[in-house]
Amino acid sequence: MSIKLRLFLILILATGAIWLSALFWIDRSTRTEVERVLDARLAEAANMVSSLISDRRIAVGAVEELRPWSPDAPDYSRQLFCQIWSLHGDLVSASSGAPDEQMTHEEGFSTNLIEGEEWRVYSVHNQELGVWVMVGDRMLVRDRLVFDVVKGLLKPALMIVPLLALMIWISVSRGLAPLARLETALSGRSSHDLGPLPEGPAPREIRPVRHALNQLFAAVERARHAERDFTAFAAHELKTPLAGLRTQAQIARMAPDAATRDRALQSMIASVDRTDRMARQLLELATVEGDQAEIAPLSPQDLAEEVCEELAALAAARKVTLDLRIPADLRVRANRLLLYAALRNVVENAVLASPAGGVVTVDSAQSGGMLRLSVRDQGPGIAPEERDRITERFYRGPQAVAGGSGLGLAIASAAMERMAGRVEFSHLTPGLEVGLVLPLA
Repeated sequence: MSIKLRLFLILILATGAIWLSALFWIDRSTRTEVERVLDARLAEAANMVSSLISDRRIAVGAVEELRPWSPDAPDYSRQLFCQIWSLHGDLVSASSGAPDEQMTHEEGFSTNLIEGEEWRVYSVHNQELGVWVMVGDRMLVRDRLVFDVVKGLLKPALMIVPLLALMIWISVSRGLAPLARLETALSGRSSHDLGPLPEGPAPREIRPVRHALNQLFAAVERARHAERDFTAFAAHELKTPLAGLRTQAQIARMAPDAATRDRALQSMIASVDRTDRMARQLLELATVEGDQAEIAPLSPQDLAEEVCEELAALAAARKVTLDLRIPADLRVRANRLLLYAALRNVVENAVLASPAGGVVTVDSAQSGGMLRLSVRDQGPGIAPEERDRITERFYRGPQAVAGGSGLGLAIASAAMERMAGRVEFSHLTPGLEVGLVLPLA
């Protein structure tokens, strides 16, 4: 169901409920007012008859000749009936059509069942003549009169219902016109058009939507550029070692001696290692930039030990010592795969950056409910002007490790962001300290 139709139905139902409530109120108030007026006419008629017979203007037995109605009076006036009863219970006089049964035994107003019909009666006691003067009408006549009055009031109300519905539909259409224009602007775009929606006058409710859409378009455009850069870089970086592998294989095949063949094979192994590292980092980058990760308490020491064990062969080959100093009782809130990817890439970068005989230290410090896992190396470090860019994907500065892909710190930064953490950098002499900051469990 469209918003337009839903809003129209809501307004129609709300207006209909108010309209029906108004009709009910009109019916009740009209009925009450008509009853009050008719009761007043009953009392007026009874008092008039009592006054006339007291003044001897008419005889007590001649009520029929002076019924309280005129030829020009409304039909209701012809429905009034009069009785005069003595104090002894004898019928003295009655108007034509009046019931034979005494209409009431009470003074004033009363509602009685007479000859199977409900009557409204007003009775007045004439003490001078010693009689009761009673004037009444049928409730059926009253109900018909009330119905006619209410019907006359409701006809105009019923006639405006279609007009009211039309006005509501037009109002809803005009109110949603900015949304319709936004829909037209979006539906007319191609899949490659990610430019911002034009700024201009718009209702307050539409402006946040337009702003959010422009932010989304900008984010998608950045992601598309990053994807193109990623694809181009991956193709280039994979092509280079593959071409090197082919060249070294040809050299090894045509080597005139064992020494030349061994050097070619060693170069092939280095190219394979570089390709393997880059492929692993590309997969890790896809993982850390994926869906929301599950966060749970875990031991950073256990994770750091796994990282050091995996990189032990690389460290030994480069004659670098790994020094792990994380207490066993620490717990952080993190995702195991993400923290492992971040720590492994930072430690691997530190090993590759350290000179032979260097030491890579992995330790921890607590502050303000956060844990900082620090990785310190003794390499060339990073210039201060480069620190804002070293977490960009594929960025490689002048001091970059030979054979690196520029993905290690990008992976670490993306992984930490997904765990509500951050990456910090501190300059050492010599070397660099990379801090992975996470909430304590």
